[in-house]
Amino acid sequence: MTAPFLGPDGEPRCPWSGGAPEFLAYHDTEWGFPVGDDTRLFEKLSLECFQSGLSWRTILAKRGNFRAAFAGFDISCVARFGERDVERLLQDTGIVRHRGKIEAVVNNARRAEELIDREGSLAAFVWRYEPDESELPEPQSVSTSPASIALSKDLRKQRWKFVGPTTVYAFLQAMGLINDHVKECVIRSEVQAAREAFARPRCLT
Repeated sequence: MTAPFLGPDGEPRCPWSGGAPEFLAYHDTEWGFPVGDDTRLFEKLSLECFQSGLSWRTILAKRGNFRAAFAGFDISCVARFGERDVERLLQDTGIVRHRGKIEAVVNNARRAEELIDREGSLAAFVWRYEPDESELPEPQSVSTSPASIALSKDLRKQRWKFVGPTTVYAFLQAMGLINDHVKECVIRSEVQAAREAFARPRCLT
């Protein structure tokens, strides 16, 4: 096990949080805290799509550019993007210019609209896959899980793209469906308290 990273306050944190200057604030204030907002959930799934084959540092550094390019990841707006928007985004040097990934995000926005019509919200659907804490492995010891495999399979069945089990596991970690902060991490207890206070969204059916 890699030694924890000691932050500026001298407290231990997940080792990866010291890997780049951009990581510490993201680790301390976002990663692992539960999210029930459809826009943020869609944004994270989209950014994980773009991260495929790249580093999270690259994506995090460009996150503001991605938000501007994709209308703040408003699902209904992105769902209306057409070929002209795809071509515009392919010229945007502030983002990752990959046609397949850009088209996947537009496709996924359309699939998200369909899902929301059925379930009431993207959040309600996603949180259905929250695993039982008693069944979780040691923090940051795996890159997929039964929950990520099941959610990935369900999304792909609904024709989402770039949502493989590893991508989905990173999404579960970041959006707080699991608390994957290492046990020594000072933020782990904050995340756990937030998860205990979090009202799980419910499906219509």
